[in-house]
Amino acid sequence: MAESIPARGQPQRMSAEVRRQQIVSVAADLFSQKGFSGTTTKEIADGAGVSEAIIFRHFSTKRDLYRAIIDSKTRQSSEVIQTELEAAAASNDDREFFRILATRKLEFYCDDPALMRLLLFSALEGHELTDIFFQSTTVEVRNYIRRYIEHRVAEGAFRKVDPAVAARAFLGMVANQAQVQILFKPCDDLTQSSNEIVDFFVDIFLDGIKRPPTEDSATGPVPKR
Repeated sequence: MAESIPARGQPQRMSAEVRRQQIVSVAADLFSQKGFSGTTTKEIADGAGVSEAIIFRHFSTKRDLYRAIIDSKTRQSSEVIQTELEAAAASNDDREFFRILATRKLEFYCDDPALMRLLLFSALEGHELTDIFFQSTTVEVRNYIRRYIEHRVAEGAFRKVDPAVAARAFLGMVANQAQVQILFKPCDDLTQSSNEIVDFFVDIFLDGIKRPPTEDSATGPVPKR
């Protein structure tokens, strides 16, 4: 059983791993509120109830701490998504593939609002950490989708679309929905549930890229326009 993390400021001795997890948790919260540049190691130390020396015992630099936050927030989620997508891809189940993708990506952001704020703060600050975050949360998944679309185009199931652009289009719908739910919830005019919205996204996307039938069994060849 995992060792629990005592409340902040609670003067209890922790194992090195639990202390590291606590520092990561406190730092993630502060970074999401104030950005990387706006957060000091002293604030992180105060929030964790330790000295700055303890922070640097676990992390050589603030940048290393930020990377640890990204790793902790993305590793497990990426592994789960990858496993589920591989199962759907193996059976060429297009609807299930994109439904899983949209559902898990929405959960990924909406279950941890700090993640979206961390990403936006990094981008607005123009910091090199933006690239680390983008590579960890977007590029690998987008490339996997691109390869799947490319495969289905080659099989004739999808129209001849640019796989990279198509992948970005689908992820763009999902990312925008996550931003609205996290950052602009009071202005959201959609009343559908997350599952219903996901279904709409999948329908819109697949209707746009699926290759239309060239022959109808009942009426014969479909005339060209």
